[in-house]
Amino acid sequence: MNDDESAVETARERDAADPLSDLRERFYVPDGELYMDGNSLGLFSVDAEDALEHVIDEWRELAIRGWTDADPDWHTYGERLGERLAPLVGADPEEVVVANSTTVNIHTLIGTFYDPDRGEKIVVDDLDFPTDHYAIRAQLRQHGRDPDEALRVVESRDGRTIDIEDVLAAIDDDVGMVFLPSVLYRSGQLFDIQTITEAAHDAGALAGFDLAHSIGAVPHRLSDIGVDFAVWCHYKYLNAGPGALAGLYVNERHFGVTPALAGWWGNARETQFDMALTYDPAHSAAAFQTGTISILATAPLDGALDIVEDAGGVAALREKSLALTDFLIELVDEHLPECEVGTPRDPAARGGHVAVEHPEAYRISLALKERGVIVDFRQPDVVRIAPVPSYVGFEDVYRTVEHLREVLDEKEYEEFEKQSGGVT
Repeated sequence: MNDDESAVETARERDAADPLSDLRERFYVPDGELYMDGNSLGLFSVDAEDALEHVIDEWRELAIRGWTDADPDWHTYGERLGERLAPLVGADPEEVVVANSTTVNIHTLIGTFYDPDRGEKIVVDDLDFPTDHYAIRAQLRQHGRDPDEALRVVESRDGRTIDIEDVLAAIDDDVGMVFLPSVLYRSGQLFDIQTITEAAHDAGALAGFDLAHSIGAVPHRLSDIGVDFAVWCHYKYLNAGPGALAGLYVNERHFGVTPALAGWWGNARETQFDMALTYDPAHSAAAFQTGTISILATAPLDGALDIVEDAGGVAALREKSLALTDFLIELVDEHLPECEVGTPRDPAARGGHVAVEHPEAYRISLALKERGVIVDFRQPDVVRIAPVPSYVGFEDVYRTVEHLREVLDEKEYEEFEKQSGGVT
């Protein structure tokens, strides 16, 4: 690829014309690296840093008064960030809150809304991120159900994607809930949330979704569609930092229910400090907060959302994301015949990353990292490449494929041991 000057020039021209290219200057991109792993952990930004330093200063200067006198006050931090996040998922402000971790949110929402009288079965799929199944199985056991009997698992036909017709066929009168990802974490397939939600409701079931791999990369219309509940993390495309607090959505028709994991931070603010021993849930998604919000783990999100808003919202980021992934797929097709693209080519069925498949994917990912190209590996044969639109450009995508071509030509991956476990 070294002599493909026309493609390089085309990439540079597209970068020069990109209205979002200036956003990159607000991120700490590691020197000498091509960072293509933002679907696992997004980069640190000046905006996130400023927001974190702001609350540190408030803690130093205000101490306990920060709960009421900080700007913004800490007491309603999760609700206020929920208001900022609501446009990203197409929800009303009261339907979104920042709270807990993704797994805890799955526990509390499944535990709250699963009702065997509505239907014993929960529809999932066999390509889900494992934590979703761990939590659902645990909640089924809490309800006295055998997870092997109560889970209806939609199986993949190709090991990459889930056919929506198979999902729809799995939804019948025995189903009380459907809980699926918006985007599959390995292949990047984007599900048709509206069609699935409508099918669930037609069967008298609830529809919930894990938006971990779409929040901040794909626009959603949860309220318009009528999705019942959703969960997500903020450390991928929203760049809120490792271990950042998660988010959740609950449709307003479910306000007032008592969460399965009730905690004092979800109590109505008006009565929270009455210290009554009976729970008075907030009449909003805020009821699903459990313990006291971690301000230091949440503040970076406040700054990171400034970048999303300055970009013109998720729709603008999505437009560039699709252009970048289209370009990446085109280059893989042209220059990497040994590899397969495991991600749907239809933009309407694709999230923000591309799965490049090769039998030596694990060792290839290590060889790329050795070159300063930061990607990740997922079983069994996937190199995930995520050109996050807020800090990745078209020339970055070209250079990534160029490095991959050289790794294959020189068989550099053979310098590394076969996979033996550990973080990938």
